[in-house]
Amino acid sequence: MNTRLLVKPGRFTGRTENFGYEYLSFENVRLGVEEDHEAATTGCELAIVVFGGRLSVDSSRGAWRNIGERAHVFDGRPYALYLPRDTSFRIRAETPCDMALCYAEAEEVHAPRLIAPGEVRVEIRGGGNATRQIHHIVPPEFPAHRLLVVEVYTPAGNWSSYPPHKHDVDNPPHEVDLEEIYYYRIRRPEGYAIQKVYTADRRIDETLTVRDGELVLVPEGYHPVVAAHGYDVYYLNALAGSARSMAASDDPDYAWVRGEWREKDPRLPIV
Repeated sequence: MNTRLLVKPGRFTGRTENFGYEYLSFENVRLGVEEDHEAATTGCELAIVVFGGRLSVDSSRGAWRNIGERAHVFDGRPYALYLPRDTSFRIRAETPCDMALCYAEAEEVHAPRLIAPGEVRVEIRGGGNATRQIHHIVPPEFPAHRLLVVEVYTPAGNWSSYPPHKHDVDNPPHEVDLEEIYYYRIRRPEGYAIQKVYTADRRIDETLTVRDGELVLVPEGYHPVVAAHGYDVYYLNALAGSARSMAASDDPDYAWVRGEWREKDPRLPIV
């Protein structure tokens, strides 16, 4: 197994871990009541995605109070806060809090913005046992420089990011070159997902068992996911690269399956 692609909890509890990426870095922050997390975005833009709990943020660009309403990621759509580069901030937990801090290198400065659950567009994508639920948090049309963020819910036994697709060539509008992370939560934490990361020439060809709280790096190549039977799977995708686009290309060996989808999985939406 390529441990360079699978990242265990602990390696991303501080923002210094950027996994060797040019743009992306990530931090999972968990706070008890009235605990603080203080930092600065410096040369990055930032999306704070609230996994669960309620928090307040004071920053050099504004203040926001009592952000968050879901108890955990399987309890509804998220609150998120976008902060531009060169912003100092302090997060205070109003209740026990669990959150993702998704950073991307940025040269442009955009306005800070609170994203409420009602603003998060829900998409039911795919078909059959490749149906999944997408929450668009920081989509391409969002006023930011590079950062893109979505949540994905895959019902137990289903495939996701399927047909296998890639975004490692800068050829817009057909495909753009994006770094990506997959940060996982499993509805029952003893469960797991399987993720494949491979290139057409098999220079990269890895099959990873991913558990609750682990992270997978996708520097290039195709990267499908399957949820173990009995275990609903959540992952947070953060992406950044050559363009504000999600344009990707399917693996031509598997693209035909799109034509076989006749109906959506009735279990969706699952939150």
